[in-house]
Amino acid sequence: MRHLSYKTIFANKQNHQAEWFVIDATNQTVGRMCTRIAAVLRGKHKPSYTPHADAGDFVIVINADKVVFTGDKLNQKVYLDYTGYPGGKKEETAKNLLARRPERIVERAVKGMLPKNKLGRAMYTKLNVYAGDKHPHSAQKPTELTYQN
Repeated sequence: MRHLSYKTIFANKQNHQAEWFVIDATNQTVGRMCTRIAAVLRGKHKPSYTPHADAGDFVIVINADKVVFTGDKLNQKVYLDYTGYPGGKKEETAKNLLARRPERIVERAVKGMLPKNKLGRAMYTKLNVYAGDKHPHSAQKPTELTYQN
């Protein structure tokens, strides 16, 4: 074989066209939904996936206040924050966080599934989470992202 007929195409800023997707989080399990969101943010759903490039798409999550937890995680799961000061550890259950700031549940779950470096932080900026069913991104004409639970 003298000439190869296939060339590997790596995604980069010049040949990557980002799309916009919207996900309705109503009655979706948090972990299952967030793994799919993280894969779309990384670009793993595309054939031109490149691990070292930001080739993912934008994701809009609506109705984040209607997500569900399996088992008794709503009462047992604890989110920890630390202010940086001595004695500044703060704990909050998933039930309280869902009532107070429901967007943070989806944001924290997705952020934990992305790479812990500059590339992961760039991917995280493409996530937009809203508690209600309205979002200000209608000009981008997002398409519905559907998948099985």
